Amino acid sequence: MARKRHTIGGGSADEEINVTPLMDIVFIMLIFFIVTSTFVKEPGADIDRPEAVTAKERKFASILVAIDAENKIWIDKDQVELDAVRTAVEQLKQENPKGTAVVQVDRRAQSRYLVEVVNQIRNAGINDIAVSTEEKS
Repeated sequence: MARKRHTIGGGSADEEINVTPLMDIVFIMLIFFIVTSTFVKEPGADIDRPEAVTAKERKFASILVAIDAENKIWIDKDQVELDAVRTAVEQLKQENPKGTAVVQVDRRAQSRYLVEVVNQIRNAGINDIAVSTEEKS
């Protein structure tokens, strides 16, 4: 004959706390935070940005284009030729039609590439373009 052990609270030792509803809530919250979060986009190159006195902080940008010191153009960690910038930006614009663009330019890059990249982005249909700089200290 099996004996029941009693605990101080009067319940048996075989009773357990059911954590299944708690785990369901944790997973639902995890999915919610993943879906609603915005991820930091990396340009694919290390950029030494120039300083500017009139720098303003911009929170969100859906398209990030970088020009490194060797005048190579990077979009979403992929090196892109100057002629292909418009096509790449148009593809990114399809994902977010109301998106904005930010161009990160290395201080040693030629300004001609900045002008041509901005023109390619405008030709892709995006008029809200910012150039990323460091705040002058």
